[in-house]
Amino acid sequence: MNQTSISGIVKADGEDPRFRAGDRVAISNRFPIGHYRVPLYIRGKTAMVEAVIGSPRVNNEEEGFGRNAGMKQHYYRLAIPLAELWADYMGSANDGLRIEVSESWLERR
Repeated sequence: MNQTSISGIVKADGEDPRFRAGDRVAISNRFPIGHYRVPLYIRGKTAMVEAVIGSPRVNNEEEGFGRNAGMKQHYYRLAIPLAELWADYMGSANDGLRIEVSESWLERR
């Protein structure tokens, strides 16, 4: 679906990020493990988007397999509460992991 901005410029699908700071997301829990850049311990977890990191960048997973052909995607800095990662975590509820994850691994919560 193309979007038209106020200036009348038609943007291509994927040009704008799907998520914004403050959005809740789930990190996909999929396989194979292979060359993929998302650690196993965060797969299937819920996170909050803290920031969109710059403009779209090369899809590093596909690039690692030599089949990217210039396709780009957005990357996000996520905040994952440590209690989400470790059920018996006894620290502050404000403690969290910050990690950058590509858009292809995220689903809206």
